[in-house]
Amino acid sequence: MPSPKPMKIQGRLWLEQDERSLAGHGRIDLLQRIAESGSISQAAKSIGMSYKAAWDAVDVMNNLSGAPLVERSTGGKGGGGTHLTERGQRLIASFRRIEEEHRRFLQSLGEHIDDFADTYQLIRRLNMKTSARNQFYGKVSRIKHGAVNDEIEIELPGGDRIVAVITQESTQHLGLAIGSDAIALIKAPWVMLATGADDLKLSASNRLSGSVVKLTPGAVNTEVILQLRGGATVCAIVTNDSAAELALAEGRPATAIFNASHVIVGVPA
Repeated sequence: MPSPKPMKIQGRLWLEQDERSLAGHGRIDLLQRIAESGSISQAAKSIGMSYKAAWDAVDVMNNLSGAPLVERSTGGKGGGGTHLTERGQRLIASFRRIEEEHRRFLQSLGEHIDDFADTYQLIRRLNMKTSARNQFYGKVSRIKHGAVNDEIEIELPGGDRIVAVITQESTQHLGLAIGSDAIALIKAPWVMLATGADDLKLSASNRLSGSVVKLTPGAVNTEVILQLRGGATVCAIVTNDSAAELALAEGRPATAIFNASHVIVGVPA
């Protein structure tokens, strides 16, 4: 399979006046040709533009700039012609300087084009909208196929692992494979908290240990933020009575527990 061609970053540059386009590459090139030829008809012909379109562009630039950029002279020894004013010449010079800086800027961005894919996916993840409070990005580390459902293990960047149970159809539809990117979503009310959970025997597949970093009591429930050993955080919603019974406090160790069936798996678009 042939190697893909390297990616390049391209961009367009134009100047605006009163929120209207004053000049871009096409109009600046037209001005440049007028300055060189002294004739708007020759300038228009050299860049493949009609005479009328060229004068329309000149009229727009003259009107927007506040002072003429191009002037037409008639009669005289040379039979008349078209020339740029000093303001028109300054506009070309300024645009060329800006154009060069723009070229250097794009060249600098292009040196980091290899990071584009990862950065783009990160932006997509950050812009994802969902009602699930807990959103974890990781990579599929294990797939255990069953008769109907598959067990998907997702390893987070800090080393923590989340297990989800989804249908085989979902596994295929999402294109999940070992090493592929995946996103695990868990609603906060689905997360149970426990202290001293090492001695508990539970059917829940997911046990993530950490310490409480934030408590926000409400009228009935308390929002608890648990920072995992790997650095990620988990949000749980428990009753105020449960928070008191567990003696939850900032800095105290706790374990987040949730069923694999409560984990929704997604993939970056």
